[in-house]
Amino acid sequence: MNRKDTVETMIDHKTPTRKRQVDPLKKAVVAAAAGNALEWFDFSSYAFFAAYISANFFMQGDNTSGLVSTFLVFAVGFIARPLGAAVLGSYGDTHGRKATLTLTVALMAVGTFIIGFAPPIWAIGIGAPILLLVGRLFQGFSAGGEIGGATAYLVEKAPLNRRAGLTGWLQGSMGIANAMSALIGVTITGLFSEEEITAWAWRIPFVVGLAIIPVAIYIRRKLDETEEFLQLKEETAGTKQRSPIRDLFRQYPRHMVIGALVAILWQVSVYALVIYAPTFYASEQAGFGFSPNDAFLASLIGNLFMIFACVYAGRLADRFGTRQMLLVSTWILIVTPLPMLLLLHLSPTLPMLIFVHIVMCLAVSSFAGVVPSALARIFPAAVRSTGTSFSYNIAAIFFAGFTPALMTWAIQYTSYATGLYVVLAGVVALLTLPAFMKLIREQEGDVLL
Repeated sequence: MNRKDTVETMIDHKTPTRKRQVDPLKKAVVAAAAGNALEWFDFSSYAFFAAYISANFFMQGDNTSGLVSTFLVFAVGFIARPLGAAVLGSYGDTHGRKATLTLTVALMAVGTFIIGFAPPIWAIGIGAPILLLVGRLFQGFSAGGEIGGATAYLVEKAPLNRRAGLTGWLQGSMGIANAMSALIGVTITGLFSEEEITAWAWRIPFVVGLAIIPVAIYIRRKLDETEEFLQLKEETAGTKQRSPIRDLFRQYPRHMVIGALVAILWQVSVYALVIYAPTFYASEQAGFGFSPNDAFLASLIGNLFMIFACVYAGRLADRFGTRQMLLVSTWILIVTPLPMLLLLHLSPTLPMLIFVHIVMCLAVSSFAGVVPSALARIFPAAVRSTGTSFSYNIAAIFFAGFTPALMTWAIQYTSYATGLYVVLAGVVALLTLPAFMKLIREQEGDVLL
């Protein structure tokens, strides 16, 4: 073989290898993150515009009770999450990660459409809050299977030494979604009057979400299935139909409980310090005196930092170990919120608000960027999607869905309620982490712990 033939052979050999190693990973991350961002976008849009949704779907009188009612409907969507985790998680463990990822986005589209176009209470009476509830149930059912399916897909697609960094894009996509919602919030509150926003402009983010959803469905339909799932499917071919839910509850109940206890901090920190933040900063009860536009601007800037901080936190976990990163980030969340809120009380200015929210988002990112991949790793492939979904959503029912409503009530008594709640969740995580890491070690040995 002459030198030319040798060079051509090397080129022909290297080119497909480069595509197999690089392009599929980028494609997987974009598809998983894009769909997850849309899920979060619809959730955060509801939370960000809760005050205006309250004015449209509940009888007015006491603003606080109307807002609590709106957040209670928000919470009800989380009750549907375990059902979504059971149905969609099991579907992902039997029919494939790709099929679940496509289905969850389609279901989210239904819920978003209902909320975005539901008539107000003065047009159809009690039917208005019922439609709002139905829309939230669709969104909750969809979200119940999303995080488990997306996390399982990325963990199985990524090389061992890049799992946390690549999976960190899932929570990075949450920052993208929140930034999008906040950007739309800044635009809407800047362009329209309070009357116009209450009348119709609050629906704009839901219309935007609907317009983007077909793109996410298209991207996810083009994905390749993970090799780990295909291997599992081949090994179980010709055997009795598997029941991931039954196997999960029979063989891995301890895994679910421990995973849920760690996920409490994930849920509480995100919903108390990030999702609820615009409502909190602008509320009269908090006493800061910020306008909705100020709150949305701070949220936008903070979430831009969150996008990259989640990914960087995951990369640190890949480099220094998951155990060390989870331990350090838990302590960060325990010691950060209360001093930041005190600082904001001492100097309630817009620059200080932006600084405080950036710090809050960075603190949340240090934990949220690492915990998704860690949670998926405590379960074997046969129940990974179902187990991750259940653990995440068991915590979500009480410690995510009800957080905005609980905080709306609690800040009437102390404006430090959000910080105190995160500290309590951090103590629970700190006590649970040793058992959590032991479960990962049982599955994988001491690899990258």
